[in-house]
Amino acid sequence: MKISVITATWNSGKTIKDTLISVLNQSYTNVEHIIKDGGSKDDTLAICNDYEKHFYTNDDKGRTIRILSDKDNGIYDAMNQGIKAATGDVIGILNSDDFYTSDDVLAHVAEEFTKNPDLEAIYGDIHFVKDENLKKCTRYFSSRYFRPWALRFGFMPAHPSFYVRREVYDEYGLYDLNFRTSSDFEMMVRLFVKEKIHAKYINMDFVTMRAGGESTAGLEAKKKVNRDIANSLRKHGVYSNQLFQSLRYFWRIGEILYTKIKY
Repeated sequence: MKISVITATWNSGKTIKDTLISVLNQSYTNVEHIIKDGGSKDDTLAICNDYEKHFYTNDDKGRTIRILSDKDNGIYDAMNQGIKAATGDVIGILNSDDFYTSDDVLAHVAEEFTKNPDLEAIYGDIHFVKDENLKKCTRYFSSRYFRPWALRFGFMPAHPSFYVRREVYDEYGLYDLNFRTSSDFEMMVRLFVKEKIHAKYINMDFVTMRAGGESTAGLEAKKKVNRDIANSLRKHGVYSNQLFQSLRYFWRIGEILYTKIKY
């Protein structure tokens, strides 16, 4: 089973090395890493090109990398282009400022899909860190309690832990670019509510995610995210309101407090 990992990059020179190394360190080796760069002006592509030689090894381990570089219409368009180029049986997203928490993540992904032929998607947990200390967890985001009805409250599985069979994208479509800040949320509503895919939670920390990325930055960004979430639910006929959606912020505070106690 081949797993395609899509990484969208744009001026990611400060972080992309960690992403690349974490893919190379995976114990599961039938992996295709697709880098979709949007025309970086820094050393992102130079770093990716330098690491290319580590993927094409002579030990038949099967790791490959494909570097695609041209203009795109933002991160979700880049993901879509990566998915279209992917040749794997299973596809996942690894952001350019994130990295796998352990070396056996993709081994567990492959195992779950191999054991369960009818399974269409899996998802798990992630945790957040800050640049100054990548080993200190600042917030643990568990998808354990996710249920499709929770989408009306703005809850969704951790997107960086979401892996699907390629047939899911072929049949149900790619990221909707009308939702520029939360196309991943619209995707979850579409797949879980409209299409009712067969998905499974995996009790595992998939990804270490740097705080301050596209979806976690600034008040204005949060307002745009809230609008996109509301529009996503409305598009698929799911009732919600501002009170419902505000509850996820209280849940997030609880996650942060829990993390401080545990970690």
